[in-house]
Amino acid sequence: MKCKFILGAALFSQFFGCDQHLFTDYRPLDQLGMWSSSVEELKKLNTSDTEVMQLTKMKKAGISDDACVKVIADARQHQHPFSNADAAVNLTNAGYGEPIILEMTKADQLDILSGDAVMLRLLGLSDSAVDVILHKRMKGQRTLASAEIGRLKNTGLTEGQIMERINRGMTDAEADKEAAYREATRNHANTGFTRVHGRRR
Repeated sequence: MKCKFILGAALFSQFFGCDQHLFTDYRPLDQLGMWSSSVEELKKLNTSDTEVMQLTKMKKAGISDDACVKVIADARQHQHPFSNADAAVNLTNAGYGEPIILEMTKADQLDILSGDAVMLRLLGLSDSAVDVILHKRMKGQRTLASAEIGRLKNTGLTEGQIMERINRGMTDAEADKEAAYREATRNHANTGFTRVHGRRR
C-alpha cells in the first residue's frame, strides 16, 4: 500500500508539477509552418505557452526552426525561461544573422548585448569591426560603449583609429576625455575671424 502511495505521488509530481507544461498549445507555431520534428524537440524541452508566443515572434521575423529550438535549449542550460524574442527580432531587423544571435543566447547575454549591437550597426561600422567588438563583449573583455564609439567617430576618427584604441584597452573615461578635447579643438578652430579693413578717412 505504501509503495502504491509513493508511486502515485511520483506520477502526480511528474504530470502536474508546477514546472511541467504538458498542455502547451503549439498550434501557433504549426500555423507559421514549423516542422513537426521541431515541435517535437520543443516538447522534449518542456516549452511553455509563454515561450511558444516568444517563438511565434521569431518565426514571423523569419528566424529558422533550428534557431527557435536552440534558444529554448540554451535557456534551459541557463535554468530560466526564454523571454528574449524582441531582442532576437531587433538583431534580425538590424541585419544580423542567426549565428550571432545563438552565440548571445549560448552566453546568456542576448538582452544585455542586443541593444548595443543594433547601435553599432547604426554607427555604420564594418561587419568585421562589429564582429570584433561583440566577441570581446561576450568574452567579458573591455570595449568602448557604443555611445563613446559614436562620439569619437563624430570627431573625425576613422574606424581603424577607433579599433586601435579598443584593441589597446581604452576605457570609456579615456574616450570621453579624448572626444571632449577633439571637440573643443574643432570648435576653437571654427571661431577664427577675418579682419575687415575699411577705407580710412
